[in-house]
Amino acid sequence: MRVLFVKLSSLGDVVHTLPAAMDAWRSLPDVQIDWVVERGFAPLVQACEAVQRVIPCDLRRWRHAPLAAQTRREWSEFKRDLQAQAYDAVIDLQGLTKSALVSFMARLTPTGKRHAMAQRTEGSGYEAPTRWVADVTHQQPWHSHACERGRLLVAQAMGYEVPAHLDFGLRVNRSGSQVCDVSEVVVSPGTVALVHGTSRDDKLWPLEHWVALGQRLLTQGHSVALLHGNDAELARSEVLAQSLPGAVVWPRLTLDQMLLPLSRCAGVVGVDSGPSHLAVALNLPHVQLYNFDTAWRTGPLGAPHQRAVLGQPCPTVDAVWSAWQACLGVAP
Repeated sequence: MRVLFVKLSSLGDVVHTLPAAMDAWRSLPDVQIDWVVERGFAPLVQACEAVQRVIPCDLRRWRHAPLAAQTRREWSEFKRDLQAQAYDAVIDLQGLTKSALVSFMARLTPTGKRHAMAQRTEGSGYEAPTRWVADVTHQQPWHSHACERGRLLVAQAMGYEVPAHLDFGLRVNRSGSQVCDVSEVVVSPGTVALVHGTSRDDKLWPLEHWVALGQRLLTQGHSVALLHGNDAELARSEVLAQSLPGAVVWPRLTLDQMLLPLSRCAGVVGVDSGPSHLAVALNLPHVQLYNFDTAWRTGPLGAPHQRAVLGQPCPTVDAVWSAWQACLGVAP
């Protein structure tokens, strides 16, 4: 049985879909799962042991120059790769126009069906072409965690019960995944990575809070690593490093470069962002910070060594520290 997942972006959304692939792989012994995803997230999907073939696309880039010769050439190549295999099921796990387009383009076997969500769920986007393209739509609970929504949709499409066990299936040394030489990144024993950057300013945690937390971590005997994904985050990392003796500012890493060194950390504390969700998928001790109540939809799903901390206007240092100590007490 050949199944195609369509989940294109973003990093956190892709992470939350990994358990759906693992569920199907374990529940259906003959299943082969292929996955269409934005090229930047392809290394993450490739590292999931349930996925056999990753089909990368560049829709985010192509939309900025749709008529350019390079776009036309790359689009043609993507279409050829997408249609090289016929599928028994194509599952749109994104629910947007762009994912509906990819699902429509995918080739089905004579008995194959396209599956999608029947409606939006609380806090998530949904666009009408999702319904127009699907052969079968599936109702989802209105109040759904992003991870559980994907697991339920695939189970509905493929006809099995959602397993009790949650597994993201990441194997960072899996053949085919590309990781950097760990010598390029300092990962001392006991390193805790601080994920302070996010694409939304309303998700940030104050710098002085990060300094106070980092100082407590250093006192506890941890090393501190500071991550960044753009120039603004680099500047913030450098400011933090000045107040945290011995803190290491990691070089800017692509996703495939980040997987291995992050997996070797003793834990992660971070705001609601892609690398924080990656820490959850890597099964690390992790505290995730929320300035408003969306943890029910995207936060850690109940592992005792992973906690979400909510505070308004933001979590206090004491609350985050208490959560971190609790995570260490039950670390796997």
